[in-house]
Amino acid sequence: MEPGSSTCIKMVNPEFVKLNYFDGTNYPRWKDKMMFLLTFLKIAYVLDVNHPATKPQEGDGDQIRAARAKRGEDELLCCGHILNRLSDRLFDLYSSIKSPLEIWNPLEQKYNNKKQGTYKFLTTKYFEFAMRDGISIMDQVHEMQFMFLNLKNNALSQLILMVPQGGAHHLNSLL
Repeated sequence: MEPGSSTCIKMVNPEFVKLNYFDGTNYPRWKDKMMFLLTFLKIAYVLDVNHPATKPQEGDGDQIRAARAKRGEDELLCCGHILNRLSDRLFDLYSSIKSPLEIWNPLEQKYNNKKQGTYKFLTTKYFEFAMRDGISIMDQVHEMQFMFLNLKNNALSQLILMVPQGGAHHLNSLL
């Protein structure tokens, strides 16, 4: 490395970030944790479609070139962090892609669509719940409470999506 260069290596204590590998399940939780990590590293902006990368132009000054170089480094770092937390199967699928947005958007599209069927699944699971012998009653009660909270949160998000714009005050009166 050259003397006077301003390259910064961003490292995170592994105990600070306990991010599981994403294997296709529980996408919303994985996504929130990943966004927290990327925000902490100050590289989440590369996933924002409102801040696209600019094309190099002939009259660019040193400051613009430096900003473009920093964005390139941040995109590489972001891509590495996302790929690093994918399961082996998903890593093999996305490892040839060099743009973090080209990894992030397909994951978002594929696994957010699965959320739509989650409400039906949670409802069925809740109504089919039965107490079992050989398992602590408190463990089963906690399992049922967890299912109920998931169902309630999912139902609320479905209800919010169905309310027309400007009708949120009616929803608040129902809750």
